[in-house]
Amino acid sequence: MSGEGKAGQQLLDERRRKLAGLRETGPAFPNDFHRDALAGELHATCAERSHESLEAEAICVRVAGRMLSKRVMGKASFIKLQDRSGQIQVHLERDRLPEGVYQAFKTWDLGDILGVQGTLFRTRTGELTVRADTLRMLVKSLRPLPEKYHGLSDTEQRYRQRYVDLIVNPEARRVFRMRTAIVQHLRRFLDALDFMEVETPMMQPIPGGANARPFVTHHNALDMQLYLRIAPELYLKRLLVGGFENVYEINRNFRNEGLSTQHNPEFTMLELYQAYADHEVVMDLAETLVRETARAVGPGLSFEYQGTPYDLAPTFRRLPMEASLLEFNPGLEAGRLRDRDYLREVCARCEVPVKPEYGPGKLQLELFEKTVEHRLVQPTFMTAYPAEVSPLARASDADPFLTERFELFIGGREIANGFSELNDPEEQAARFRQQVASKAAGDEEAMVYDADYVRALEYGMPPAGGLGVGIDRLVMLLTDQPSIRDVLLFPHLRPEGGRGSQTPGSSGTA
Repeated sequence: MSGEGKAGQQLLDERRRKLAGLRETGPAFPNDFHRDALAGELHATCAERSHESLEAEAICVRVAGRMLSKRVMGKASFIKLQDRSGQIQVHLERDRLPEGVYQAFKTWDLGDILGVQGTLFRTRTGELTVRADTLRMLVKSLRPLPEKYHGLSDTEQRYRQRYVDLIVNPEARRVFRMRTAIVQHLRRFLDALDFMEVETPMMQPIPGGANARPFVTHHNALDMQLYLRIAPELYLKRLLVGGFENVYEINRNFRNEGLSTQHNPEFTMLELYQAYADHEVVMDLAETLVRETARAVGPGLSFEYQGTPYDLAPTFRRLPMEASLLEFNPGLEAGRLRDRDYLREVCARCEVPVKPEYGPGKLQLELFEKTVEHRLVQPTFMTAYPAEVSPLARASDADPFLTERFELFIGGREIANGFSELNDPEEQAARFRQQVASKAAGDEEAMVYDADYVRALEYGMPPAGGLGVGIDRLVMLLTDQPSIRDVLLFPHLRPEGGRGSQTPGSSGTA
């Protein structure tokens, strides 16, 4: 991006010399300028004000921000300052400013942070402008900003130096403001339904609530191994046992897995549990939640994502997993979808890798993920997941091979996962033992036995429905972003220069 190579180093050296000169004249980084106005607010409140009314009222303002443009015209100049709300133009006149300030200003650089006090007026072109009476350098920027049209072509550098991306890229700022608005709306939505927001541990003695590889750490004082949570589920359901019947958490989860356009080792989930509800109730809730979020703070119900049109207005389709396998894999024999040997043959024909220990439920899931999932473009609830791959979900009374579980897919990717919760402690203990056996057979993502959670169920957990929504993927959809890295302020990346290039105490300025 900026400040790289020989030319970049020369610019950096030149700016450091300017900073050294500032240090000789007084505090180089003053902190006694207090603004009283934001650019966006000024544009909003003065939108209907004419030049004549502004001149007559002589509204004095104090604004501050980063200088993004500079036009020097002899004894007068125009600059643009950017603050968190937008940009405001400032007019500088040599003879209006204190002695020497204008000459100093002409040596200042784009990226410097300035403070201005002056009065509002409109230029001949009608642009709202501050006529500066005082001008101060507040922060000297040592590194030049990227070129306006060529400096942000390196996508990885945008992710690495998000601070620069946010300075120069209005679209990046829009996405992250919208992300915050989406999360705020989700909270308001659930609070209005009498859900209570809670916080559960991020460091856990047992990694549970999902099938995933955890990050491992060590607590020195307790001399015990801990895991960064892969899901908050088992703690939230302990709260159901305790009598908090409607709970939710907007939580950070950590999974020690690969990276892709849809996966980051650290990600955000909304997870909720509702007592005396089942998967049908929670499915309805998930549909309403997604639709109302898109309507309230997103692009609306009809929009395009990466060139494909979407419509969230119609009722979302509901499709059992076995039916989806038959629909998207013509020729499958409906009567043999639970035949392990037959499914292994089908997976081999479809080039779906499987392991010897997989049962028919796991084979169905692998086949679904490779042949069906990416084709679920319009909103679709995939229902009736096999019990083998749903260790925390309640089994179907009509068909114990299946569970009362669903996943919501939009754009070929999972957005939400939910089910009727398994609250039979003996059945849950048996499911955990099956997971332990799978882990012993080599499945690194299988769950471990959580004896305390089983004990909690033995006190009695009310029947309930649970839902998890991937916040990052929902934001991707509603902001039209192709990669999860585009909706994470600081996504995980390999170290610059390769492994071990970042060492403690390095200045990082070379």
